[in-house]
Amino acid sequence: MNKQIIYTRSQTFWLVLLRLLIGWHFLYEGIVKMINTGWSSSPYLMDSQGFLSSFFHSIASNPGVLSVVNCINIYGLILVGLGLILGCFSRYASIGGVIFLAMYYLSHAPFIGAEYMMPTEGSYLWVDKNLIEIGALMVLIYFPTSQIIGFDRYINTLLKK
Repeated sequence: MNKQIIYTRSQTFWLVLLRLLIGWHFLYEGIVKMINTGWSSSPYLMDSQGFLSSFFHSIASNPGVLSVVNCINIYGLILVGLGLILGCFSRYASIGGVIFLAMYYLSHAPFIGAEYMMPTEGSYLWVDKNLIEIGALMVLIYFPTSQIIGFDRYINTLLKK
């Protein structure tokens, strides 16, 4: 990425704000899971429906794999959140966020006839908050701001030396 990124002030403001808001969402979700010592992804995984439900059920039914998935979920969410908030390796953080959200979407896809035990905030059909947040992260991948406001600006300078 040797090209100079130029946005207007308002474009920069809104893109950075989007990055911070999504970063906060990931960071907070990870911290809440870490603080809640009884948290496990097992109920969420067992509630999965659709063409990948057997995959998610197999994760939940294997204690060793479930333990690893819980750990990846907690610390991955925290790292993605910190990366986005600090603008540090934010492209990798955004890609990681897309992967997390895609897994959440695939485990609880809002398709016709799907009824989940886990409560939702609304009524969805094909498009839910996970898919919308994936779209927002894709905007951040293709219109990065961490080279303007973030630690990536300094990391990039050090790597060029």
